[in-house]
Amino acid sequence: MSIYAVTNPATGEVVKKYPTATGPEIAEAIAAADAAFNGFKFSTVGDRAALLHRVADLYAARRDELAAIITREMGKPIFQSGFEVDICVSIYRYYADNGARFLADEELEVAAGGTATVRKQGLGVILGIMPWNYPYYQVARFAAPNLMNGNSVLLKHAPQCPESALAMERIFTDAGAPDGAYVNIFATNEQIADVIADPRVQGVSLTGSERAGSAVAEIAGRNLKKVVLELGGSDPFILLDTKNVDEAVGRAVFGRMVNGGQACNASKRFVVMEDIYDEFVEKFAGALQAIEPGDPTDPKTFLGPLSSQAAADNLDRQVKAAIAEGAVARTGGSKLDEGSAYFRPTVLTNVTPEMNVFHQELFGPVAMVFKATSEEEAVRLANDTPFGLGSSIHTDDEEKALRIAGQIEAGMVFINEPGGTSAELPFGGIKRSGVGRELGKYGMDEFVNRKLIRVKK
Repeated sequence: MSIYAVTNPATGEVVKKYPTATGPEIAEAIAAADAAFNGFKFSTVGDRAALLHRVADLYAARRDELAAIITREMGKPIFQSGFEVDICVSIYRYYADNGARFLADEELEVAAGGTATVRKQGLGVILGIMPWNYPYYQVARFAAPNLMNGNSVLLKHAPQCPESALAMERIFTDAGAPDGAYVNIFATNEQIADVIADPRVQGVSLTGSERAGSAVAEIAGRNLKKVVLELGGSDPFILLDTKNVDEAVGRAVFGRMVNGGQACNASKRFVVMEDIYDEFVEKFAGALQAIEPGDPTDPKTFLGPLSSQAAADNLDRQVKAAIAEGAVARTGGSKLDEGSAYFRPTVLTNVTPEMNVFHQELFGPVAMVFKATSEEEAVRLANDTPFGLGSSIHTDDEEKALRIAGQIEAGMVFINEPGGTSAELPFGGIKRSGVGRELGKYGMDEFVNRKLIRVKK
């Protein structure tokens, strides 16, 4: 039975199932990608840039069609789906416009005389294993820099995103990508283990859960393959002071609720100084309570369902367990109804380190709020997590923010904004949030051969 299917989480309807790839189809995909690399690596940087510009043009032209697909697949509100397509356009254009500069030869100073040059070249076939929460964006930040490097890519998407996976593959075909330069595979986990082990595959980039990252890294390690892993997060939102609590609450709502709270780098733990804690909690809970989950196809809807009923059930278990251990739900605390993928916006307080939820990632519209009595305690609470993806610091004192930013254990720190993404900004974390970076010039550096060319004179 196929594991790839579009199941509309808003209705529970199974829209369409897709067959899992056969063994010969996987072998054919790897062979095609390898053959493509052996030609694509000799293409000019200008040709690759032109390809990415054509890809961006097609994303823009098909914006409404693409947005509707992911709203159907994983319940993203339609206006947010459109924004996701727009971000992809910017990523492909960014690498098309800047790739030549990032790939330029670097001349080294040589103590013994002569010359030495570092030249960046593609490695070969790179496997991407991508998640459901941002079906286009996650792929763009993997595919764009790798294709600009001259690598070919294999894409294994989440089982609930087959329609968007095929739509992206069509875009590359229609843009004139060489046959095999971008190949989608509906593979099982067992097949993916064999793909990673194949000597023609030179690396793997995964965005997903800790469990998936550990499994992929283990297989890649046994086979001496480079990995980039973007895993979970439980990002702190540190509110040190503010002249406008309402403005801070607005940032908090956006940071926690965008994409239904289903983002690795969403604000999840809110650390608030005690002098503004009570006012913040009251207004934050009120703002979340006012958000009504709705039909994701309605342009006015801000919060749709979670990606699946299974996801909602898991979050429901986590919240109920926290409440049973003594956490207090200031608002929400449950699904809309037993058979629903919709979850009520929730604020939890009185969470202590002894509770399981304290160190868990809550993937959905649930916020934990903590009271801090000093800057030192705020930093300690912010860092007391196995994750280290993003973070944000909110204060009217920029010098204070910059000082504390140096103490935060995370790959990204945002000041006076809850976080975000842009093509030029490196994205990635530390600790159990993964290894490596995507986007920006650093995204170009992960899967390249930095080849030394030495001339003795």
